[in-house]
Amino acid sequence: MRTFILSLVALTLASAAQAQLRLPLVLSDGAVLQRHHPIPVWGWAAPDAAVSVRLGDATGQATADAEGRWRTTLPARSAGGPVDLIVTSGGERAQATDLLVGDVWVLSGQSNMEWTLANADGAEAVVATADDPGLRHFLVPKSFASMPQDELAGGSWAVASPETIGGFSAVGTFFARDIRAHHDVPIGLLHTSWGGSRIEPWMSADMLGLSTAEVDALRDQEAARVNALAARLRGLLGGDLPTEDAGLGDDGPHWAAPDLDTSDWVRLQVPGLWEAQGYDGLDGVAWIRTSFTLSAAEAAEGLTLGLGMIDDSDETWVNGVAVGGMTDAWNQVRRYPVPAEALRVGANTLTIRVTDTGGGGGIAGDADLVYLEWPGGGRRSLAGAGWHFRPAVVRLDADAQKNQVPMELWNQMVAPLTAQPVAGVLWYQGESNANTPEDAAAYGAQFRALIQGWREAWNQPDLPFFWAQLASFHAPPTGPDDTGLWPTLRESQSAALALDRTAEAVLLDVGESDDIHPRDKRSVGERLSRAARAMVYGEGGLVVSGPRYRRHTVGGGEVTVTFGHVGDGLGTRGGGPLGGFALRGADGAWHDAEARIVGHRVVVSSPSVPIPVAVRYAWADNPVAATLVNAEGLPAAPFRAE
Repeated sequence: MRTFILSLVALTLASAAQAQLRLPLVLSDGAVLQRHHPIPVWGWAAPDAAVSVRLGDATGQATADAEGRWRTTLPARSAGGPVDLIVTSGGERAQATDLLVGDVWVLSGQSNMEWTLANADGAEAVVATADDPGLRHFLVPKSFASMPQDELAGGSWAVASPETIGGFSAVGTFFARDIRAHHDVPIGLLHTSWGGSRIEPWMSADMLGLSTAEVDALRDQEAARVNALAARLRGLLGGDLPTEDAGLGDDGPHWAAPDLDTSDWVRLQVPGLWEAQGYDGLDGVAWIRTSFTLSAAEAAEGLTLGLGMIDDSDETWVNGVAVGGMTDAWNQVRRYPVPAEALRVGANTLTIRVTDTGGGGGIAGDADLVYLEWPGGGRRSLAGAGWHFRPAVVRLDADAQKNQVPMELWNQMVAPLTAQPVAGVLWYQGESNANTPEDAAAYGAQFRALIQGWREAWNQPDLPFFWAQLASFHAPPTGPDDTGLWPTLRESQSAALALDRTAEAVLLDVGESDDIHPRDKRSVGERLSRAARAMVYGEGGLVVSGPRYRRHTVGGGEVTVTFGHVGDGLGTRGGGPLGGFALRGADGAWHDAEARIVGHRVVVSSPSVPIPVAVRYAWADNPVAATLVNAEGLPAAPFRAE
């Protein structure tokens, strides 16, 4: 009997090892297939194997090539489902169940597209009504490759429910819910974003105009960068880079223990990111500790612990007692109550386990945010050099910085998606390309190349491509010359409207001066949805944009600007005064200007500019005075004109 069981196990393992038939991750349980297009089905099997495919009542055949890749195409279908996809080859079988046919929208960009519904305004109401089997979301994991790939690194489909929808892209969710409120069609969201990414990583070599030699040089340069960073960190840490967190106490003392020996830990200034203190390129997990002394009266009161902003996540202990923690909250100030029961008379130990997923790591913010505070109002600073630091899990920031490397996100996070047709693309990116005047100006050509390149890759030359213009950010301008770089980036984005089947959601009214991530994602998603409803779903008479500059005339010391997309007329946000315009005279100086609405036009003048030679509107990172809207409440787009 023992021999029989061992033989059976060996046979089972051999069969599993030989199983080669599989479908791509994007064609897995719960997938949404694009309606009104022939439906491609593809995957992998044994080399030269015959493959049979069935989707509902439609069937197809394929033969795997020498590498085992196969593909067939089934007839187009109207919206509907659910339906199962069954694939067989020899004695093998692969399947994907509960598939719908509807519209598949690609979501891409950086952190504002990545931003989850759970962290957006209005999330509670959406979660309460989230049950919708016709809304589905596929999250492509952050991943990269030096060459184009034909399969994703991971991911699965999730059906909208109160348990799942909080993890969906907020912009995508509000977009999809608005589409489904007006059209009875399933919506699948293919979400492939990476916070902080530049545009170049989302572009192929062809889109970037790179030769084979230039591509090879970039790959060699990137490999050298990664190797150098790894070598430097090994030198700092005195050996191999740790991959398991010894501080959790599985094979030794827990690093939050009050009596832990930290004599071999290094000193750290707090507040201060560890990258600025010799550990540039370090991501992962690090532990930070300090101590403080309390009198009997101070310990008996209990206290509040202020820790500034911790980048990105933290778990915090006092004397080994857990007192707080936040996840993915790099820009949120920590204030944790510490009960008297956790405190001691005399020496006390504070321990913070910091998880850094990319970019800066550690305790950030002003020194006055790091303190002990008592209920009676007393406060003691904890800022300074009396902290100790030890990395526990090291992930190279070289990997986190792949969102800056040309081609690498396209190769792994987008190229595998192009095997199937989609309804369109929603894009929210650009903040990371607004760092220099040269970058902001170059974005225009790059963005147009990306749109055209994605259309070619999907073999859909008229693929709808809609994007979010950068929202307002930074401090309001101090004068007409205080412009910043974001207006140039916005101008570069708007230049892509010259391409057919494109639209832009202007977001000057939803930004936040001190947060690059506005919580109002409903306005973003629903403005993009307006464009889709008009241009893809055929709703007539729908105004898809706020007012946009068309032309201007100069006369009598005034500039008269004519706008398009005025809808039922021009107005101001909230009915307040009209502002945001500036004029330049022959002397080259810009001056804030007065403006008044006359029909579909705005008349602009300034006593300081008797002979205007240029006009502009909302030309600042955060143009708070810019209030022009149309009757539909959509904000006017920034512009400048000579």
